[in-house]
Amino acid sequence: MTFFRSEEHLRSWAQFKPDTQEGIFPLPDLLKLFSGQMFRRRLGPDYFSHMREYGMEWITTMQEIGKTGPFWSLKKA
Repeated sequence: MTFFRSEEHLRSWAQFKPDTQEGIFPLPDLLKLFSGQMFRRRLGPDYFSHMREYGMEWITTMQEIGKTGPFWSLKKA
């Protein structure tokens, strides 16, 4: 994960690949995603028994912030 001060700064980066632009996250979206239960409950004794609900929350948040395109799909090996 690489952080840039602006989207313009990112796009002028020598290693920027236009086909990965869907992976650009504004900071408020990152904060929303990483403040979910999956990250806040990591040290809980019952963390793994709740992974399904945490995963569903993760997916819902990704949809809310508009990260649903092909870039985010799991690739078949």
